[in-house]
Amino acid sequence: MGKENDKGTPGRTVPVVEAVGMVLAHDITEVRPDFKGPAFRKGHIVKREDIGHLRRLGKENLYVLELGPAMMHEDDAAYALAEALMGPGVRMQGEPREGKLNIVAGQAGLLRVDRSALMKFNLGGEVVCATLHDGSLVREGQTVAATRAVPLVVERKAVLKAARTARKKGGIVEVKPLRRPKAGIVITGGEVFSGRIKDAFAPVMRKKIEAYGGEVAGIAYAPDDEVFIEARLREFIEGGADLLIATGGMSVDPDDVTRFAIRRLGASKMTYGCPVLPGSMFLVAYLESENVDGGIPVLGVPTCAMYSRITVLDLILPRVLAGEEIGRGELAELGHGGLCLHCPVCTYPTCPFGKY
Repeated sequence: MGKENDKGTPGRTVPVVEAVGMVLAHDITEVRPDFKGPAFRKGHIVKREDIGHLRRLGKENLYVLELGPAMMHEDDAAYALAEALMGPGVRMQGEPREGKLNIVAGQAGLLRVDRSALMKFNLGGEVVCATLHDGSLVREGQTVAATRAVPLVVERKAVLKAARTARKKGGIVEVKPLRRPKAGIVITGGEVFSGRIKDAFAPVMRKKIEAYGGEVAGIAYAPDDEVFIEARLREFIEGGADLLIATGGMSVDPDDVTRFAIRRLGASKMTYGCPVLPGSMFLVAYLESENVDGGIPVLGVPTCAMYSRITVLDLILPRVLAGEEIGRGELAELGHGGLCLHCPVCTYPTCPFGKY
């Protein structure tokens, strides 16, 4: 008479020669002068070539689990789950181990996780998937998710249900590549334009663009004059820039006219104000273009980006470069996690800022 495991799957003791194709219900230890450890791990499917080794270990009988048609081995389940979870830009890594399989970035870029679908996937309890935070920047080959079957032998219907949830969304985990921008930057402010103070914005903006492999097409300076600012931005468009950044002049003071200059360009879908600190006076808009899918993004960057190492720009720029359209809804959801702690030693992106 066999026992039953916690899922009601029958387990029984069988002669070694009859165990081929069955699943070990426990580890089998091997001891040699230079080694002590598992020769066969729990969950191993016994193969014909294992019989001699098992007998040398003194095993004539094994306690095994039988896989009926309604059940799946944990490793087979892991394959099925990973395949369903993967969207564009990711791949499996290696072989399953004890029912766990990693999913890694197939390219550098922006990780996107369908959080509502992930929650539904995990509600079943039989199978699980854990991921990095949605919106993380990842490098090629980096582990972005892992999935596994919880029991050694899992109900097939539980695996298929979770897989359907993932496939319905075309995968739950994907990595979007980032385009390399050609950015035109206009730095506003009469005090900088006149030379009364030294500009500190240009090196900051250049560093952020070049961090993504982008090119700074040019940097222009402008007084607090919307016509002048508009003209400089338009020159960059005519020069082939596919990203425009205007810094400063984003508050409600009478002299701060940058957002009005952007409107004069004919920008559509213009959104001003963002629940992120630092960066609440951020602006994003789009200009129609035959050369850039979705239009040329225009980012109005408040003065805080000149002296704060990390701001809303660091949260939005990679999303823009991944081809995502940013509007009021996308900015509004940044409020949760959008408060920078201004730590004495900044560890961004391995910190709560921008995690939601």
